[in-house]
Amino acid sequence: MGIRRTVAALLSMGVVMGALSPSFPVHAQEGNREVNIAFTHDTHSHLESFTTLVDGQEKLVGGFARIKTLIDAQKEKYPDTLVVDAGDFSMGTLVQTVFEEEAAEIRMLGALGCEVTTLGNHEFDYRSEGLANMLRTAASCGDPVPQMALCNVDWETMEEQGLREGQQKIKDAFEAFGVKDYVMLQKGNVKVAVIGVFGKDSLSCAPTCELLFTDPSEAVKATVQTIKEKEDADLIVCVSHCGTWEDENKSEDEILAKEVPDLDIIVSGHTHTELEDPIQHGDTYIVSAGEYGKNLGTIRLKQKDDGRWGVEDYALTPVTQEIPENGEILHQIDGFMSTVDQKYLSQFGYTRDQVLATNEVDFNPQKDLEKVHTEHNLGNILSDAYWYGVVSSPDYDHKPVDVTVVPSGTARDTYTKGEITVEDVFNSFSLGIGPDGVPGYPLVSVYLTGKELKVAAEIDASVTDFMTEARLYTSGLCFTFNPHRLILNKVTDVYLRDEDGERKEIEDGRLYRLVADLYSAQRLGAVTDMSFGLLALVPKWEDGTPIDNLEDAIVMEDGKELKAWDSIARYMASFKDTDGDGMPNVPLSYEDTEGRKVVEDSKDPGDLLKSPNKYAAMILGVAAAVLAIVVLLLFLIVRLIKRVRRKGETRA
Repeated sequence: MGIRRTVAALLSMGVVMGALSPSFPVHAQEGNREVNIAFTHDTHSHLESFTTLVDGQEKLVGGFARIKTLIDAQKEKYPDTLVVDAGDFSMGTLVQTVFEEEAAEIRMLGALGCEVTTLGNHEFDYRSEGLANMLRTAASCGDPVPQMALCNVDWETMEEQGLREGQQKIKDAFEAFGVKDYVMLQKGNVKVAVIGVFGKDSLSCAPTCELLFTDPSEAVKATVQTIKEKEDADLIVCVSHCGTWEDENKSEDEILAKEVPDLDIIVSGHTHTELEDPIQHGDTYIVSAGEYGKNLGTIRLKQKDDGRWGVEDYALTPVTQEIPENGEILHQIDGFMSTVDQKYLSQFGYTRDQVLATNEVDFNPQKDLEKVHTEHNLGNILSDAYWYGVVSSPDYDHKPVDVTVVPSGTARDTYTKGEITVEDVFNSFSLGIGPDGVPGYPLVSVYLTGKELKVAAEIDASVTDFMTEARLYTSGLCFTFNPHRLILNKVTDVYLRDEDGERKEIEDGRLYRLVADLYSAQRLGAVTDMSFGLLALVPKWEDGTPIDNLEDAIVMEDGKELKAWDSIARYMASFKDTDGDGMPNVPLSYEDTEGRKVVEDSKDPGDLLKSPNKYAAMILGVAAAVLAIVVLLLFLIVRLIKRVRRKGETRA
């Protein structure tokens, strides 16, 4: 544990003890303006505490009942604490299944004392109607809910084009809820403006979003100007669902900070970043607390002589099981979870606490799927479950499933040791909704040529380092790649493995059946853009005809969509009882990798140059042409210089 984390842990214990023992509020001295901000983002429906891997150990973390205790402790010390959230408050656990009818997530943010939030990309997962229904439910529930700020929806363009039905539904719901470009709040002797903004990458991650958005920086800049003209704000906070990346030039919230220097604080959501220290650009500070409510972020500011603000204290307080739970919050959450059993899981014949299997396998943390580019056993079990869900269905058409694919970004949680419940399985793959209006993405069945399967392997090897949430985990498709080889030429071996584990060579012109979830299949169209037009994957029917609407390719069972998470649940329940206790056991074979994705980490010249494909030839050809042009230009420049010199000597 680093120094910052150690200090944060000590601070968290001190804060909690302060909340549970007599204390006196700490006020700013007369003339010294101070403000304290507590913040969350990317909580993704994680209302309850949950077990996850922390530094290699399984620990109980998070939970709104514990976050409430921490926020109350902050307010005990600083009564005028501002509490904000930066979006993606939904989609990640079973409670999302009552998103429309109960609006549980935003109501629980209100119960925490959150005053302002914004929309993240996952708030659009249930499509326009789902978001509109949630906002209407929240507006009429009678519970305290946060205000919502969002400044860059491009209503003007949409209205000029004519509002579509879904856009009109969201517009009406925005008006019912009272969504604004910014919100003004009085915190002690400080007037605070809170702006909300939606990012470019967020939009690319929201395929069901019907809204148009303007450039985040330009919209925030215009909103700041409005605040300057109409309000007497002392502090400007932006709750942003844009995110930060390692590359500062592509890091959206850092771009925002540099282009709109009047912002004092940017609470940065979307990328699940955990900033142990704020990122500073000029007088603007960017803060992030990570995902799923594992930490409560706090920042205390003091106004400087020039009117801007300096950081007095900053901490990410881990939400651990040592922090007492607020009983009232627990009671509210229990009520929502009972509704989940009644209104959602009963459709599938499950209850949330139902145990499907017991597990003794160390599965990779979910974040490993994006961080470390190699085979992971979590990806293996998920992709195997897709295969099982289709072939074990009573409506199985007995047409072989050759390949199943799970992109890393669709996996939302891992499996810890011990009992695996229905809730654990749902939380591991909790995204989306189907055309049937029932939460959970369905599986789809499509066909790709053998050549396209090879392209898919090359995309994973060459392109997903720039888009890590698209890394592929497969059942049936195996490949080896060398990360040091030329881009689009990294794969050195690719083949299929049948049910008996036998290697099968891929025939370029043959059609192979592929199963994926609907979201992932819809993203196949992004391949052309990601590869600058060099690569393409076109989902087809069995006869080779391109599929116009992937929703037509959904796997159905007894007239209902076969949900991806339900396939995983069925797979877990199908395992053998190997220890005789009457409960299925996750096969220990998942402890090891199986050669589905092999990394050949070699810089040997022979390994780097062997078996070049046509893309390598194209790239090398372009490089040779560029080199030839450079050499020609240098030659012409040298000749020109010599000619000028000769003329000068002649004149002399």
